[in-house]
Amino acid sequence: MPLGRELPQLLKQSLFYRGRKFDFEVNRLRLPNKSEGEWECIRHPGGALAVPITPEGKLVLVRQYRFAVGGRLLEFPAGTVEANEDPLDTVKREIEEETGYRAHKWQTLGEFFIAPGYSDEVIYAFLAQDLEKLETPPAQEEDEDIETVLLTPQELEKAILQGEPIDAKSISSFFLARNFLLGDKKDK
Repeated sequence: MPLGRELPQLLKQSLFYRGRKFDFEVNRLRLPNKSEGEWECIRHPGGALAVPITPEGKLVLVRQYRFAVGGRLLEFPAGTVEANEDPLDTVKREIEEETGYRAHKWQTLGEFFIAPGYSDEVIYAFLAQDLEKLETPPAQEEDEDIETVLLTPQELEKAILQGEPIDAKSISSFFLARNFLLGDKKDK
């Protein structure tokens, strides 16, 4: 991600934990403004997300159980970028596993930080078009509890505005794709 990098100076690493999907660290840092203190940070390799739209104009989402919030969230298909993997390859795999669709046309929507107050995770968002329903979709991962949901862009916008449980990366990506989805812009 192109940023005006101003990395803090590491004074001391107090705690480091390597997890399955991300790492956690607590460090004593000196910030660019010379302030010193201890800060916690989740180090994440990034995620890739698809905003899939069928030829009929329906968005393909998933309703997925998330243990951390103790419930099901409406989300666009997404996954963690593996080491040395291009985010587009990540999302091509994830859309097939999570929804049973394959996209033949991809467009970059942008990238954004998901929670910069405590994590360096970046989401790479893509518009997925020219969808094909797979006869035999790949098996979902064992821990995934997912149901595919089709909504019009207007139905999703209404769900967002009514406060249905939808994750922030999906709301942000919907906003990035909104002009394409609602016909304000033509395909490039």
